[in-house]
Amino acid sequence: MMVWLNKVKNWAQWLGLYLWLLSGTIILTINASWLYYFNVQWQHLGRLVNLSTGRLMVNYYQLLAYLNFPWVPKLKMTDFTDSTSALVHFADVKNLFLLDYGVFFVTCVTTYYLWRRLKRDQQLWRFVLPMQTALWVPPLIAAAMAVNFDQFFIFFHKVLFRNSDWLFDPLFDRIIVVLPDTFFLQCFVLAFIILEWSFAYYLAVGKQALKALK
Repeated sequence: MMVWLNKVKNWAQWLGLYLWLLSGTIILTINASWLYYFNVQWQHLGRLVNLSTGRLMVNYYQLLAYLNFPWVPKLKMTDFTDSTSALVHFADVKNLFLLDYGVFFVTCVTTYYLWRRLKRDQQLWRFVLPMQTALWVPPLIAAAMAVNFDQFFIFFHKVLFRNSDWLFDPLFDRIIVVLPDTFFLQCFVLAFIILEWSFAYYLAVGKQALKALK
């Protein structure tokens, strides 16, 4: 019985590591306001809605505050109003954001105990095989995305959301005009880079530990 429980605990910790890296990557990506600022400047998004860059960024930060913080109960942007369906969608996105934060903080604990156990037992080399395998995942997803990003984007939303409220009408929800597909494409690319770097880092740790044993 104890052997079985130890195996379950071991697998749970490794799963926790993957979830920690993934949820952390998502947190870094969704809060990369510098990337949005780059798009505002590059694509002159403010001109599309007759707003200055600074004013548009204020609205974007208001959106981020609503999505990130549980103590911000209502979405209120200075220069944008939203339809009922848009508000429902943003509420769904907020719930996903908060779920991601919850996963991140819980798996912080399990990852800490995994790291401490492997370091104590001089088994950090065990990162090698899991990370070598994981390194293939982002490129494969990126390749599928590169074939047809629009279809990938639609599939992504259908998996995450139970309705079609994410299909904004620019006549009623002007915010979608300044959230172009190219920005979301860049977010995916940034997430893949962060995740790939994370896997590579743990792989390097494992290889270094393996060398130390020889």
